[in-house]
Amino acid sequence: MSALSHSFALARDPLEGVRGLPLGDDDAREVWARVAWNLLTEPGDGSAGRLIAEVGAPHGLEIAVGGRPAPAHLAEDIARARERWMPRWRPEGARDACAAAVRAGVQLVVPGDASWPASVDDLQGHRPVCLWVRGNARLLQPSSGAVALVGARAATSYGEHVAGELAAELCRTGATIVSGAAYGIDGAAHRAALAAAGTTIAFLAGGADRAYPAGHSRLIDRIAATGVVVSETPSGAAPTKWRFLHKNRRYAR
Repeated sequence: MSALSHSFALARDPLEGVRGLPLGDDDAREVWARVAWNLLTEPGDGSAGRLIAEVGAPHGLEIAVGGRPAPAHLAEDIARARERWMPRWRPEGARDACAAAVRAGVQLVVPGDASWPASVDDLQGHRPVCLWVRGNARLLQPSSGAVALVGARAATSYGEHVAGELAAELCRTGATIVSGAAYGIDGAAHRAALAAAGTTIAFLAGGADRAYPAGHSRLIDRIAATGVVVSETPSGAAPTKWRFLHKNRRYAR
């Protein structure tokens, strides 16, 4: 059994758990490959995105990890990318990531799902390979649009007041408030949306089960209870400077 076949066999049951439904082999392989890619790469990895767009996630993984040749026009790029991908490869990784998500009450959303936020597809080769979600995944497709309110952590009281007023008024129009759950402007926007009985989405730089900042753990739990908490990184993943910077590309979608 190849390393990839072994990885898929290990992940088969946890995949169904994190998806919450039975999966046929083709669907299971697609989801497994996307989880594996999620573990191999950092969010927005253009080399991975181009390869997946060209040949699909499962076949792309066979090129990245299984040694199959890459398309000629991508070969040089993929050869360089493999140097950063391969140290992260573990056959049991997809199984462990899905099992951890199930324990944390985190769902997995992939392109093609009814709840997939189609607006992120504008990112093309830099779009997420999958999303880890805590809360109501259907809210990722807001019926009345979404507005991102993001700002300084060290905000003035006036800045937080204005952010809260904007969020509350937007909620009254039916808009969904999107932010990053940080201190300052982000927290003010989320709290105002909740107080207005509106819908709010928190994009985290770490795992969807990992409240950051820790001082906002109760706020993030409240968001998950009535809205949705989303991450591009698997459960338990730590927030990093790079992930904070890169998550901002999603706010504009």
